[in-house]
Amino acid sequence: MESLKLGSLEVWPPVVLAPMAGITNAPFRTLCREQGGGLFVCEMITTRALVERNAKTLKMIRFEPQERPRSIQLYGVDPVTVGRAVRMVAEEDLADHVDLNFGCPVPKVTRRGGGSALPYKRNLLRAILREAVRNAGTLPVTMKMRKGIDDDHLTYLDAGRIAVEEGVAAVALHGRTAVQHYGGTADWEAIARLKEAVTEIPVLGNGDIWSADDALRMMEATGCDGVVVGRGCLGRPWLFRDLAAACDGSAERVRPALGEVAATMDRHAALLAECFGSEPHAVADFRKHVGWYLKGFTVGADLRRRLATSGTLGELRAGLAELDPAQPWPDGVDAPRGKTHARDRVHLPAGWLDDPYDLAVPCADAELDTSGG
Repeated sequence: MESLKLGSLEVWPPVVLAPMAGITNAPFRTLCREQGGGLFVCEMITTRALVERNAKTLKMIRFEPQERPRSIQLYGVDPVTVGRAVRMVAEEDLADHVDLNFGCPVPKVTRRGGGSALPYKRNLLRAILREAVRNAGTLPVTMKMRKGIDDDHLTYLDAGRIAVEEGVAAVALHGRTAVQHYGGTADWEAIARLKEAVTEIPVLGNGDIWSADDALRMMEATGCDGVVVGRGCLGRPWLFRDLAAACDGSAERVRPALGEVAATMDRHAALLAECFGSEPHAVADFRKHVGWYLKGFTVGADLRRRLATSGTLGELRAGLAELDPAQPWPDGVDAPRGKTHARDRVHLPAGWLDDPYDLAVPCADAELDTSGG
């Protein structure tokens, strides 16, 4: 297994933490990075918010001093704005790597022509990639995408070739269409087809990696050059220790008892408080992680409820102290986490599917004035 080469960057192990809105902030990245190496990407932000120096956005791209390489994901629909945002990142030394989001399937993004809807417009995709690479200087630019809008509108092979032609350093494919959202099973065969079609740059695979062994199976089955891990690490930052061990050829896997899990929960909440500068805000933000951390463990409904509704670090710690620290890691939790449902349809702008080569830029409200995906 080889290191992942992104321009001048060399990443070992060839593992990427997928950007997840409201999840992959600096505290969560710290927890994951301490477990093992890789590339840890911050939350998705919009290019318009960045160039307008939106205060919330600038806080979201905060990196710890020891965090290297610093990786940022941008979402944009206007080639000019994307180019300005990438130039800002490069000239102001805001990050060491830029990833472009063409995979977000949520309606508020696709109904405006962004995210996983955009690669259908081949010429618009090309224009965005060209401006990003042209303005990036020495920074590597990568892109993350889905198979397409649905099975009748697949775009990933065309998008992969366009990426190569425009100088993109690597492409990552989530083996689902936009209409699948996070439902069903990821199509690893599509990742293999993309790898066959795109030989000049690394191809990364994403989708249904719930364990380090899943990552090894994906790389063996598809020939991909690395993996992108998203929902599989929710409530489980030590997955990156497993991934590092697996890439080094070790069969050792982390199976923490509930006491270690509780200690990680405590530290996660404390890091959030330090990052946000507000304990109530931090504890409220942490609540969504409680169920993921405790998945599979035997914990009473009342205690789960109290942990998930804590208002202060004191309340959270009091609940954590009631957990049985000796309870072993449960079986069967290397399984789907987070959202798993599909969509009935993909929300798109009127007439979006009429012409796949239309270069018209979506209207200005395609980039929301606040960041996130």
